[in-house]
Amino acid sequence: MSTPAPQGEDRIELLLATPDFPPSAAFAAQAEVADAAIYERAAVDPDTWWADQARQRLDWDTPFTEVLDDSDAPFYRWFADGTLNVSYNCLDRHVEAGLGDRVAFHWHGEEGEQRDLTYAELLADVQRLANGLKARGVGKGDVVGIYLPMIPEVVVAMLACARIGAPHNVVFGGFSPTAVRERLEVSAAKALITADGGRRKGKTVPVKQAVDEAVDDLASLQTIVVVRSADAPCPMRAGRDVWYHDLLAGADPHCPAEPMEAEHPLFLLYSSGSTAKPKGIVHTTGGYLTGVATTTATVFDLDPERDVFWCTADVGWITGHSYVVYGPMANGCTSVIYEGAPDYPDKDIWWDIVERYRVSIFYTAPTAIRACMKWGAQYPAKHDLSSLRLLGTVGEPINPKAWLWYHTVIGAERCPIVDTWWQTETGSIMISPLPGLTATKPGSATRPLPGVSAALFDEAGGPIEQGSGVLVLTRPWPSMLRTLYKDPDRFVQTYFSQFGPGVYFVGDGARRDEDGYFWITGRIDDVINVSGHRLSTAEIESALVAHPVVAEAAVIAASDELTGQSIVAYVTLRAGTAAEPALKEALRQHVAERIGKLARPKRIIWADDVPKTRSGKIMRRLLRDIAEGRDPGDATTLRDASVLTKLQQATAQVDQVPAGAPETGNA
Repeated sequence: MSTPAPQGEDRIELLLATPDFPPSAAFAAQAEVADAAIYERAAVDPDTWWADQARQRLDWDTPFTEVLDDSDAPFYRWFADGTLNVSYNCLDRHVEAGLGDRVAFHWHGEEGEQRDLTYAELLADVQRLANGLKARGVGKGDVVGIYLPMIPEVVVAMLACARIGAPHNVVFGGFSPTAVRERLEVSAAKALITADGGRRKGKTVPVKQAVDEAVDDLASLQTIVVVRSADAPCPMRAGRDVWYHDLLAGADPHCPAEPMEAEHPLFLLYSSGSTAKPKGIVHTTGGYLTGVATTTATVFDLDPERDVFWCTADVGWITGHSYVVYGPMANGCTSVIYEGAPDYPDKDIWWDIVERYRVSIFYTAPTAIRACMKWGAQYPAKHDLSSLRLLGTVGEPINPKAWLWYHTVIGAERCPIVDTWWQTETGSIMISPLPGLTATKPGSATRPLPGVSAALFDEAGGPIEQGSGVLVLTRPWPSMLRTLYKDPDRFVQTYFSQFGPGVYFVGDGARRDEDGYFWITGRIDDVINVSGHRLSTAEIESALVAHPVVAEAAVIAASDELTGQSIVAYVTLRAGTAAEPALKEALRQHVAERIGKLARPKRIIWADDVPKTRSGKIMRRLLRDIAEGRDPGDATTLRDASVLTKLQQATAQVDQVPAGAPETGNA
């Protein structure tokens, strides 16, 4: 009698021993990029490589003759004597090619509302909004703030701004009105496009009313355009405020796309995180669009004729800019936009959407994957996911067990996974598998893409061929940030002072294995120094999540009189697992076996959830405050601020390992 094949958790445990996962012969046979010589061609002459991408993938009003100008490094310029328009490249040229009836976006609301928007319909609305903004005095170079939920109008707003050369400054819908004010004030925004209200898990929250209180006295703000989205109470100030639908109804329907210099700013995007002063990242027109158009096509093996692409990111983040709006639309493909949470009205909503719209490419964050793991495989099992042919991850390193769950449960072991590394500052994906070529390893972003030059340095700037070090980019690339808005000195100091003007300092640590694959270990400042030994929080988190009862873990450093810093782990258990005291010791031993005794958490705190932004980013700064007994302060940007109170209570009650002599030895 034959032995049944391992299933579920047993199958994942079995696959943990698999060294790599090459693309299937069937996938490689149809892949857009299947010739490994592409890497060598790009490395020999990267300028020509990028120039070819820019010419082949974009339409230029004035063709460029110069590619890279590095005469004022690190303020690099790409394709500077060329002109083009991003809105034209994302809309008009597809309509002119006879694709006006192709669906650009399947929009799905959290209460089940559905709208399909074609390229022709979007072009009509973009032209009207662009003319409406011009009628209100907005022109080339004027900054327009955008503070909208994930509704189709946010795409219209971005492309209308691009059409007339008004750099947009999208503010994530989960940020507080105070954060909106800060970003509008520092960018001297002339107009704001917002909504009457927003919805989340069945609740309606007034948006315009809250924004009014924050921006009422901003001298630069002359116009507020309001989208009627949630029927929320919405005071309107005469002369300044106008309804979106009224503005479109009264606008001229024809607005030619204005040619822009390739180096004209397309948008500003303020970074979020632990720093008190957000950085205003500036991305320009020609180089940025070249980067996102190229990587959308190659990394995701995109075929606009067959694929339905779904990137689950909010447009308030760079992932939403690059892989919800500009990359997919420059390629003329069909995408999905979902306004809602991944667990509302139930925990299978994502998989319902995949089945409903026959999504073929699915791109999401490891945080979301771990949440789905915690909820259980029974939710995706309810739905037909056979349309999926490629999966992607973005935002942070993914631990091998989550990668394998994604591979087996969502991808049914047939879908390549592209684990992508990049940043707000890089604009587009930098390190990633090419799915028709690369044998992937769970947890590794693999190799730099063609045309990208990455390396590992030691702290003195010496190159490291194999092992751990500081990740750097050693050559400029088209989609790179050009500066920090109104802060060029900080731009140089933050990114180009550590190793010289020709080396971009990423801020992440990484290791490179014997095959030349990069394994991102997290931010350099996410390092714990225990008795003089530097330990990566990401590595400890990965070890914890590798235990079969752990759904998610967030590791931080807390001050310790004996060891300098100690390791504190906030651990979320899988559904049905009892939070027994003995389990803490089992987890400590598990980490010791995987990394070493020094990596054992001193405190393990059970957590139903950890503080996250609505994009899923774990706010470790708040966990450090809680672990060390400080008031975490303003939590308005969190997805669920109530988790802080629960964590404070759990932390106060936690049992600590008795203080003793610090461990020594090889960690």
